[in-house]
Order: sequence, then C-alpha cells, then structure tokens
Amino acid sequence: MERLGNVMQTEIYSGKTLADLVTLEFLASILGSVVAAVLILFVGFVLGSWAKRRIVGLADHHARLDKTLFHFLGNVVRYVILGFAILIVLNTFGVQTTSIIAAIGAAGLAIGLAMQGALSNVAAGVMIILFRPFKLGDFIDVDGTMGTVKEISLNNTVLADLTNVKVIIPNADVWGNTISNYSEYPTRRAEWSFGVGYGANLAVAERAILDTILADERSHAEPAPFIQVNNLNDSSVDFLVRVWVNASDYFQYKADITRKVKEALDAKGVDIPFPTRTLIQPAAPEVDPQKDAA
Repeated sequence: MERLGNVMQTEIYSGKTLADLVTLEFLASILGSVVAAVLILFVGFVLGSWAKRRIVGLADHHARLDKTLFHFLGNVVRYVILGFAILIVLNTFGVQTTSIIAAIGAAGLAIGLAMQGALSNVAAGVMIILFRPFKLGDFIDVDGTMGTVKEISLNNTVLADLTNVKVIIPNADVWGNTISNYSEYPTRRAEWSFGVGYGANLAVAERAILDTILADERSHAEPAPFIQVNNLNDSSVDFLVRVWVNASDYFQYKADITRKVKEALDAKGVDIPFPTRTLIQPAAPEVDPQKDAA
C-alpha cells in the first residue's frame, strides 16, 4: 500500500490524471501482489494443517502420549504458521509490520494480565497432561476431595466423588496441592488394629486372625501378612495387622476382613473389649434413731 501511494503521488505531481495511472503495467503489478498473497495464505494454511496432523499423529501412535496436550500443541503451531503467513502477505503489499507486531505484543501482555487466573489453569493443565500424575479412571484425592477422574482438560479436572456427584476442580488447585493417586500401583496394603481383652489368650487370638486372613483368596501370600502386638491400651491388647491386596479389591476386602475377624474371635471365645466406666458412689451416712426421736 505504501508503494502504491508513492507511485500515485509521483504521477500526480508529474501532471498525469488517474486514467493515465491505471495502466496495464500497474494492473499487472496489483494482480501479481494479490496472486502472491493468495498463494502465501494457501501455503500457510496447508503447511499449518500438515504440521498439526504430524503433531497429533505422534499421540495417536504412542499410547503414553496424551492426545489432549498434542491437540493443543498442534493448534498452537498451526496458528503460529498462519500468523507468519499473514505477516508476509502484509509485507507483500508494503505494510510495515513492525508496529503491528508491537501492538500484538502489547495486547497479549494486557490480556495475559487480565486473565492471570485462567492462564494459570491452562499452564497447570499442560503440566498435568505432560507429567501425568493421574489419568482417566484413576481414583485420586486432591486436597481432601476424593473421586474418580472423568475428564482432564486444559482448564479443569472433573471427578465423580464417592456419591457420584460431579466435582470440577480448577487445574491450578490440582497442580498446586498434594495429589494422592490410589490407582497408580496394582497392589495396596490394608491395615487394621484389632484389640482383645487382657485376659484373652494372645496365641489363640493371633491364630484366629491369621487363619481368617489366609482363608480369603484375595489376600496375598507374598509379601507375607504381618501380625504383631504393638500396643497395650487402657482396656485392650492391640494387634497390628497388615496384608497386601489388589488395589481394585481394597475397600471391599478391608470391610469383609473386619467383619470376618470379629466373627472368628467370637467363635474362639476371645473377648473384644469396649470402653467401660466404673462409678463409685459414697455410702449414705448412718441415721441415729434416738436423735431422730428427740
């Protein structure tokens, strides 16, 4: 545009009319610029789409790579290529792009300051998708909120809690807090504390607990179950019990073993104490009949 203005200004000062300016050479020059611009935009569009497909294809061919992240990166690369193509087109028409780039930079800075919260969620989302502390279907705990991961996006993480309520957590809160992933490892160690009375036969109680655990097919023989007296409470002798089990069986297994051990101890006549309180009431003062008669 600047070049076109200079040509017209030069010709006007030389005394030529507008009709004199519109020559075949001038039209050919304009037409050439338009064709070049169309070709540049077309090449930019094709190249951007190709680059996006290549990046997304990496995630499709490697199961460990997250598709959400690579779709995002593919779109970023595509728009960057299109942006460069547009700048080249503007240069073709003589437009000075330095000021445009500066304006875009200033606008980007202003938008970034205004959207700090949203951009922090996006940055955290990229970190979650890149480092994969959890995946879809995992059961996790984020700062006291427990649930199954249903969706991971660049802005938030969606959980279904224990009552199947949808919980949406901003990614900045997820990445900035402690994450407990209960589904990461195939096995978990269940732990109980069983108390028996001081008068109970500890060997009988230990045998009853161990036999109950080994009788359940979900219990792992290796590593061997751990059982040991670890505490003498005010009213009970406590056994600490630890057993390895598949992570998928953990919750139901722990509840089942708790009940089975209670029934086994009852069958063996082992007393399971509960807190008791003894009240000592002072004796009533003796009454002197003679004093009452007087």
